[in-house]
Amino acid sequence: MAETEIIRNIKWYKNYFSDFYLSRSEKERIKIKYVLKVIETQRIIPIKFFKQIEGTDGLYEIRVEFESNILRIFCCNDKGALVVLFNGFQKKTQKTPPDEIRRAKKIMNDYFKDKENGRDDRRKA
Repeated sequence: MAETEIIRNIKWYKNYFSDFYLSRSEKERIKIKYVLKVIETQRIIPIKFFKQIEGTDGLYEIRVEFESNILRIFCCNDKGALVVLFNGFQKKTQKTPPDEIRRAKKIMNDYFKDKENGRDDRRKA
């Protein structure tokens, strides 16, 4: 079987994503890995997995559904191909909670400030 081509490198910033990931069940982690692999390898990512947050400048959410759980993981692009993962949460309402969006925007701003100041705290997913 041929190896799938990596189109986007996925990294995470600090421990936000890994803390969220490790808090999920084993089956949820398998589904998260699957969705991340789709994002990493597909030129056109289906909207059911990846969507820009309206009213934000460059903030996206990765959408993972498993059984009755709806998980969201915030991220942004950096240099076109790199998807940097931030915080995640389990969605309990139809709309993405404004507090979660504010938190993700703050983390994204911190990421770019750290990068600008030469502090690269990204880790390979």
